[in-house]
Amino acid sequence: MTESECVECGGTVALHDDLEIGEIVDCETCGAELEVVDVSPPVLDRAPELEEDWGE
Repeated sequence: MTESECVECGGTVALHDDLEIGEIVDCETCGAELEVVDVSPPVLDRAPELEEDWGE
């Protein structure tokens, strides 16, 4: 298991070993959704907001 830092609160985010770019993980401290942007070393960024398309 590996760790990285939350970009929102600075807390430690535990990451599993078979992490993939684009994966979404949650910060246990503040609840922020974070996206994996690199795996070696692990780098996290804010996950993009998903917008509803309401069937359009």
